[in-house]
Amino acid sequence: MDLAYFEQWVLKEFNINLSAYKSNQLHRRILSLMSRVGVNSVDEYIALLKKDGAQRQKFLDFITINVSEFFRNPEIFDELKEKVKTELLPNNKNLKIWSAACSIGAEPYSLAMIMDSLYTAGRHRILATDIDTTILDRARAGEYVYSEVKNVKKDYLDKYFKVNGDKYIVDSRIRNMVNFKKHDLILEAYEKDFDLIVCRNVVIYFNQDVKDEIYKKFSASLKRGGLLFVGATESIYNYRDYGLDKASTFIYKKL
Repeated sequence: MDLAYFEQWVLKEFNINLSAYKSNQLHRRILSLMSRVGVNSVDEYIALLKKDGAQRQKFLDFITINVSEFFRNPEIFDELKEKVKTELLPNNKNLKIWSAACSIGAEPYSLAMIMDSLYTAGRHRILATDIDTTILDRARAGEYVYSEVKNVKKDYLDKYFKVNGDKYIVDSRIRNMVNFKKHDLILEAYEKDFDLIVCRNVVIYFNQDVKDEIYKKFSASLKRGGLLFVGATESIYNYRDYGLDKASTFIYKKL
């Protein structure tokens, strides 16, 4: 099975660099997806993706790992809230925040709720980016099901969501705090001067060289004293190599 050829086609067709991913894990995912749709070769799969828009989107969702929920690992989000309150807001009332690889938008909206709940007078800018434009459209709509909001505290659910049937719809004021934009963490430049960067449960899928490059660029994009918040399986053991210090288990501070 010529998966190297398939990777080249994906880069040309979707501008997604699959060589950045851990190859064994990635190839298992691709072969599993091909098996599910009943194709036996790379050429067959490419032909299917060219003609079938629904299968194209399934492939993109599968590869770009669009799995997310509000306040994933709630206790760690509580730590983040305390760090924002004690370390960031005393120095700056207008925080610039980036939710990188934001998927369905649950993460940046969680951040917006935290900022609102801190009753700050500032105008905070929350940038939320992802490589998948279809998932960004869903994020902008701000509509979720119970499994995605199960970690939201009751007072937040009551205050920040409207319930319509089985849908939980994010309040327009919270939605307006977030600016969604397409961005590729591997291929595109990063904005600068962030007070907080949140990128969780994404970098773990990349190979070590790509991880190193992403962490270097995250560090360069943070203000001095800014925070990087990563996923609960993504401890950065060589954080000092990136000019970071450990603020808590999954939160790092730019030196």
